[in-house]
Amino acid sequence: MVFLNGQFIEQQKAFISVMDRGFLFADGVYEVIPVYNSKIFKVNEHLERLEKNLKELNITISYSKDEIIAIIQKLIKKNNFKHQSIYLQITRGADKDRKHSFQKQLTPTIFIKSSELLPYPFDYLKQGHHCLTQRDIRWGRCDIKSTSLLANVLYAQSAKEQQVEEIILVRDDIITEGASSNVFIIKNNTLITHPENKHILSGITRKTVLEIAESINLKVKEKTFTKDELYNADEVFIRYQQIKKL
Repeated sequence: MVFLNGQFIEQQKAFISVMDRGFLFADGVYEVIPVYNSKIFKVNEHLERLEKNLKELNITISYSKDEIIAIIQKLIKKNNFKHQSIYLQITRGADKDRKHSFQKQLTPTIFIKSSELLPYPFDYLKQGHHCLTQRDIRWGRCDIKSTSLLANVLYAQSAKEQQVEEIILVRDDIITEGASSNVFIIKNNTLITHPENKHILSGITRKTVLEIAESINLKVKEKTFTKDELYNADEVFIRYQQIKKL
């Protein structure tokens, strides 16, 4: 069961227009919100970021934050998994013609689905995993959670084909983040991660990791670090959007 443009409908019966700008241009934004034990994780923070991203793209929706939360809660009950992953996507909507410029009166397409979220086994999480570094070829606004993820798709496929866990991205010799994760290093008992700017997506869970580190009196620095500093760190771990950390 999914939610599409005001209706709860079976996923196989959910369709959008072929003229939808999300389909034609990836003209939209998305959020992925974890649900643990039927409780939505930091939903306000996720929806605040969604609102900020919609504003960046000049997309206006008619749903309030409370209305979106109510829809998510209904989906959680309808799908009835203990842990869930909520995928929320909003595109600019369907236009009459395929052109880069857009009409401001378009009706956005709103799609929300829920799928089961399966925690990774502890034995898998505690063992080391291989990663590779590659040049960061993404666009200059990685802080916007855009549905345009072609570079990330290519990185993910590269990781799959080379049988590594993740691709760690390098821009001008600076580690930015992983293709689908944030990157942290520990050096001399200090937790270090790239600072918030347009070269990374500042994840909600990333902030939670920093808060937890500070709560256990681990020194935290948000600063850039080089590929050599990555290789010479005491520890390295990556943090995905949801329950998994390595």
